[in-house]
Parts: sequence; structure tokens; C-alpha cells
Amino acid sequence: MARALTQKQERRLMDYLDLQFLELARGYKKRSEPTATLSTLPLYLQAASKLLGLILRIPPVGPSISLRTSFMLKLTNDVLCSVMGYPADPQNVAELLDWMDDLDQAWVAVMRAEPWDDVQNGVTPMNEDTPAERDESMDGIVALGEERTSALSQTEKTRLRSLLIGGIGTFEEWMYGETPLDSDETHTQAQVLLEEMGLKDAFDQAFSRTLDELGGLAELRHERIVLRPDTCRMEEVEADEFR
Repeated sequence: MARALTQKQERRLMDYLDLQFLELARGYKKRSEPTATLSTLPLYLQAASKLLGLILRIPPVGPSISLRTSFMLKLTNDVLCSVMGYPADPQNVAELLDWMDDLDQAWVAVMRAEPWDDVQNGVTPMNEDTPAERDESMDGIVALGEERTSALSQTEKTRLRSLLIGGIGTFEEWMYGETPLDSDETHTQAQVLLEEMGLKDAFDQAFSRTLDELGGLAELRHERIVLRPDTCRMEEVEADEFR
């Protein structure tokens, strides 16, 4: 059973995560430059996976549970808003669907207030350079302690649902390569392209676990909400929210 972080540990972790999110955003904005570190979607998703692994190691108890949820919402928003900045070639489509599946599994664990098993789930764990690992008082973050509490508020569930449905709509427009007036045309053409790539089944299951966990909403997954790059906003997590 996990125990909550102390205020000092929480503050250090937030500072570190804020820095990592800033580096991810900078890398994305400079993706077309000759010296870019995130010039391809696989490189971008690899960097995002490191952030995902660290966020999931936040213990799902006490005030820490809200911190975990807020950073997960931020990561989900930022990544799904950045997808369309890379070409929708077959390798990128396959890489993104694989990452979306990891995110889907991660959200189920977060919603159930469950600790994350890095080895079993294959998400990058914290390394020796992160402040949480260097703080011996955290005992690797997981230890005996408080009971788990409810993970997401109704507002957070609504926000998550919109992000995931919007991410699916964005994926379809990214696949199609245009923004036609008829949204049904976008869906149809995206399905044809996915079928040709042998990835239709993977796409049809995108975020299905999380949407089911939210209340049997998987059948509404093609509702037309789209996260367009010109309207996406990189979110911030405020420290005062957890006090």
C-alpha cells in the first residue's frame, strides 16, 4: 500500500515535472530545426513515456492522488495536441496507437487509485537522476501507509472524457490529412487508411478501457470533439491546488 508524499517531496517532484514538461514543449516547437532532439514522432513519444512513467509512480493516496491526476491530464492534453505536428506515415500511426494503448492502461490504474508496476506494464520507471529517487525518505515511493482514496472528481472525469474523445477525432483528421466539412467523411477515410495499414482493430480499441471505466461511454467514442493545434493550450498544474 502506498503512502502520500510529504509537502517537501511533493514540491520537489512538481518542480522536476514542470521542468520536464517544459523540455518536452521546447523539443516539440523546435522539431523542424537541424539540431532538434524530438524531430520524429517516435522520439517525441519516447520522451513523453518517460514523463508518464514518473507521473504514475506518484503514490495514489492523500493529496498526492490529485497531483497524479492533474499531471496525467496535462500529459494527455499536451501529447494529443502535438500529434498533428508530425507526418501521419504508417510507422508514426503504429507508434502512436501503441502509445495510446499504454496511456489507456495507465488511466485505468489512475482512476482506480492503483500503484503502477513499471516492469509489468512496460512504462519507463524513474531513474537515479530524478529527485524522487534520490530522496531516501520516500523508500522508493511505495511503502505501507494510508488507505487509498477516490481518484478523480466528476469535473476531472468530464475533462478526461473530452480529451480522449477529442484525441480520437484529432487522430482521424491527422490520418486523413485534411479538415473536410463533413466529419463522417473524415471518419470513413481514416477507417479505410487504417484498414490498409492493418491497424483498424488497434484504433477501434483506442481508450476503450478508460471510456468503459468512466461509465460505459465507449460507444460514444466517435463523438465529434477535435483537439486542433490552433486551439490547443499547454496546461499548467498549480501547486496551490494541492494544499
